[in-house]
Amino acid sequence: MPNRLSAESSPYLQQHADNPVDWFPWGDEAFSAARKTGKPILLSVGYSACHWCHVMAHESFEDEAIAHVMNRLFVNVKVDREERPDVDKIYQTAHQLITQRGGGWPLTMFLDGDTQRPFFGGTYFPNDARHGMPAFPDLLERVAAYYVEQRDEIRTQSDQLLGVLKKLEPVAGNADTVLVAAPLQQARDTFAQTFDRDYGGFGSAPKFPHATTVDRLLRHWRASANDVEPDLDALLMSTLTLTRMADGGLFDHVGGGFCRYSVDRYWQIPHFEKMLYDNGPLLALYAQAALATGEASFRETANATADWMLADMQADNGGFFSTRDADSEGEEGIYYLWRPEQVEAIIGDNYDVFARRFGLDQDANFEGQWHLTVREAIADDDARQAIERSKALLLAERETRVAPGRDEKQLTAWNALAIRGLAVAGRSLDRPDLTLAAGNAVDFIRKNMLRDGRLLASYKDGSARFPAYLDDHSFLLDALLELLQSSWNTDNLTFAIELAELMLEHFEDKQRGAFYFTANDHETLIHRPKSIADEAVPSGNGIAAVALQRLGFLLGETRYLDAAERTLHATWQAIEEYPHGHVSLLTALEENLMHPEIIVIRGEADEISRWRDSAAKLYAPRRMVFAISGDEKNLPGALADRTPVDGQTLAYKCVGTHCLMPVTTWEALAEELSEASD
Repeated sequence: MPNRLSAESSPYLQQHADNPVDWFPWGDEAFSAARKTGKPILLSVGYSACHWCHVMAHESFEDEAIAHVMNRLFVNVKVDREERPDVDKIYQTAHQLITQRGGGWPLTMFLDGDTQRPFFGGTYFPNDARHGMPAFPDLLERVAAYYVEQRDEIRTQSDQLLGVLKKLEPVAGNADTVLVAAPLQQARDTFAQTFDRDYGGFGSAPKFPHATTVDRLLRHWRASANDVEPDLDALLMSTLTLTRMADGGLFDHVGGGFCRYSVDRYWQIPHFEKMLYDNGPLLALYAQAALATGEASFRETANATADWMLADMQADNGGFFSTRDADSEGEEGIYYLWRPEQVEAIIGDNYDVFARRFGLDQDANFEGQWHLTVREAIADDDARQAIERSKALLLAERETRVAPGRDEKQLTAWNALAIRGLAVAGRSLDRPDLTLAAGNAVDFIRKNMLRDGRLLASYKDGSARFPAYLDDHSFLLDALLELLQSSWNTDNLTFAIELAELMLEHFEDKQRGAFYFTANDHETLIHRPKSIADEAVPSGNGIAAVALQRLGFLLGETRYLDAAERTLHATWQAIEEYPHGHVSLLTALEENLMHPEIIVIRGEADEISRWRDSAAKLYAPRRMVFAISGDEKNLPGALADRTPVDGQTLAYKCVGTHCLMPVTTWEALAEELSEASD
């Protein structure tokens, strides 16, 4: 019989609905059962595209004997970390403190049944003892016995753990502290120390596509472009990384889009899951890199990534799905693999050039089959066209295979990352269809993810649930500011202001600065984190500070500027000590010290769009350009002063709070843009 998870919205939880484990979803029913029975809680956290989560499920959670041990000794709770990042953040940090090792998924934590405080944990445990790890059923017996015999010690340990969790939060900021630019250079120098000068990326295997790091280096180079000695090494680090990632097997050369990470130094063999939260930022980054460098390959990669997002990840309602699994037919990566004779039969006369391009004339690179990676440059336009035709034929054949599972829940935060990427790419690549898709996704969120003036985090099967987190609000605010530059919609500006107000009211720490991950009326957990470091996604605090600063300068709203500056003061110690771990906050710092340039163009729709589109062809990461029709009335804040004049197109330029007289010709605006010290 299905267990309680069958009624849940999460595809990941539903994957476990037929387990013999008596699973509970996170909530009061589970906690009440633990208190009533006196059992500890076994908390298992994962997500639907997680390979090792599937392995542990097959080995242990589907096994009758192991499930019997779990049910006898524990109250078992399953959590989708994508729906409940609040729960995941707390117990991942606790795991690292308890075990002194990095975390990951599946996360397996053992909690005091009375308090939900953790006392032991790990990640993946095998069903039999191997690789230096104990067998899961043996571990269960020992943990349960320890819980019975050492309750006093467990309570003492949990008190100490909560104290450490509190100490990990940013220390109270000093408003008198002078913010300086030194961490920007320090981060750049740290990246240089770990940069792989042969294959791009940072550190050794596994390698992740850290979009925030590459973006910081690209911005760092651009900020130095007018110096006597521009930082060309920062440009090299960013562009070599982008090139190697796009040429390697991390990128899907047939269908487009990026996988989660590379298991090797060379970007050749990925962990095959595809995440919306990677592809949205990477889309924006490749589109911006194409502007910055003129590299056609970056433009092609951005276009292919956008095409994949629209074709495979966008729902009929306009929003975007979450992930594609790593596995299909029980094997990781099998959907993406080829054999030379199979490819030759499909593409015919184009085989030789395609085989040289993607290594089919070399040894197999993944379990006796071939995963496509670039091995040879394209010789000419004829070869390029042959390769593109071959990709289309292979994609059509691949679509007849059993596809990896798709997690079709729609998350506000991840949709926001996709919206931002599409908005940036839409204007950078001159693709109105991407801008339209971004607008449709915003409409989906406004229609489905708002309830009683509050934002919700997750949507599935026609229903939205879970109060939204800081990331949902800050990422969406940032995305709206990008979309407003690609296509003005005053309703979206109103939405952005609503989000900013919600952040200030429900998330900001008014006394010490910065923002909590959960709202002040959120479910009470054992800890209320204030996350400031960049992880798989950018820091919610960093993006909040960037977006509030930008909105504050656009509207002339000092409350937003003050909140952003309080965030920087509250996190300053961490920024100074570990600048390379707080890249999103570094962008906020950069724009605090060197204010963003804001161009507001007013006039007749076609003409202002032409001016905007021309300005968008320049890579200027601290510049925002808004084209607002002269017909728009009653604009808020400082925008009310950017008035149109009948029959004229006007461009108003401000840098921070310093504004110039408006110009009335594109040539005059172009001259100002070329002279800007961005």
